[in-house]
Amino acid sequence: MTDLSRIWEPATYGPGPIRDCWWGQDVPPGDWPALTGEARTQVAVIGAGYTGLSAALHLAEAGAEVTVLEAEHPFWGASGRNGGFCCLGGAKADHATIARKFGEAEARALARAERAAVELVDATIARLGLDVDRHSEGETRLAHRPRDAEAMRAGISHIRDLYGVTPTFLSRADLPGAGMTGPFHGALTIPLGFALNPRKYAAGLARAASDAGAVIHGHSAVIRVEPATGGGHVLHTAQGKLRADRLIVATNGYSSENLPPWLAGRYLPTQSSVLVTRPLSDDELAAQGWTTHQMCYDTRHLLHYFRLMPDNRMLFGMRGGLAHTPRAETAIRAKIRADFDAMFPAWSEVATPHYWSGLVCLSRDLLPYAGPIPGLKGAFAGFAWHGNGVAMGTHAGAILADLALDRTPQRPWPAPMRHTPRRFPLGRFRRLLMRPAYLRYWLSDF
Repeated sequence: MTDLSRIWEPATYGPGPIRDCWWGQDVPPGDWPALTGEARTQVAVIGAGYTGLSAALHLAEAGAEVTVLEAEHPFWGASGRNGGFCCLGGAKADHATIARKFGEAEARALARAERAAVELVDATIARLGLDVDRHSEGETRLAHRPRDAEAMRAGISHIRDLYGVTPTFLSRADLPGAGMTGPFHGALTIPLGFALNPRKYAAGLARAASDAGAVIHGHSAVIRVEPATGGGHVLHTAQGKLRADRLIVATNGYSSENLPPWLAGRYLPTQSSVLVTRPLSDDELAAQGWTTHQMCYDTRHLLHYFRLMPDNRMLFGMRGGLAHTPRAETAIRAKIRADFDAMFPAWSEVATPHYWSGLVCLSRDLLPYAGPIPGLKGAFAGFAWHGNGVAMGTHAGAILADLALDRTPQRPWPAPMRHTPRRFPLGRFRRLLMRPAYLRYWLSDF
């Protein structure tokens, strides 16, 4: 095993998708030297995104020796390029489906884990004193059809019962007064979560983990893992070799089919694309009637997510293309701009100088996973946050740290998160499954 076996086009994993990413403007990559020579550690972590960095922070603060190996630089992947929504989520399966499979008690336990994940990010930011450009009081879902608004209103008691908070519903007539003028038929705000600069948060985790004693190496892609004589694992990079008693794989949508082989077919990376405008003037905000700084998303299956940031730039994201080729990227960039103009027509002439894309990760059962890697003693993995990695990735990292230390996780770890992910059909060609799925979702959104 000498090369990473990834299932998207090679350009997906290069510098092109994030060349114009807004988050890179004021958060430099930092100096994270590559691993050279031979080293020894108690716990090795592959991947320096939210999950890997959270695991490293919790391990180092517990007094463990921990070394993180990242193929590029910390927060290079989804953790440094997402939309910055710290909110409920982690699973794509709905509550009823989860309850049928695991029982009502475990479905409720997953809801508690979702809330605990948001609260962990909140507490971590406060404890570490991180400046992450935080704003938004909870998350707001906007109905793109009248029947979605009615379903929102009907579901208030269920949300109150499940998460222990009371949502606020706005009718279509109420939206302009709330600064949410647009093609929407209602809104529901759940007062849990907040928006942030995702790269500032990830960079803060990296600094805190390093300060606590974690060793973090950038530009150190792990190309092979093999059993160590006497137990443990040996991780090989281009320039070095690391022996570890325990191993955590935290590569999510940037995983490889062969690192370790158990991962093959159990994760499905999908692309998400984002654009950001120049700062909008007060007159431009008034012309559109959009003045709220709430983080928002709509009720489509192929949803749009958007928020007015503290400096009055508008961030707008949606599912990306099904391939990463020049032609596909041109098409999805035109599509996201067209959807933006349709939703906010008063800003159709406003420049959007920042556009980028990245990979989120799904599992076949549409559930997150944090747990042991079967057949690989002392190894653990966390992946499939379904686009909600800010909170759930952080939460899973804390769970994986406890598992690596042979401790019962101190944070909610319900059965849906412990359930071993099944493999997708079609093996490394499973991306073909997205085409009929996207068509079905598109048709259902009308």
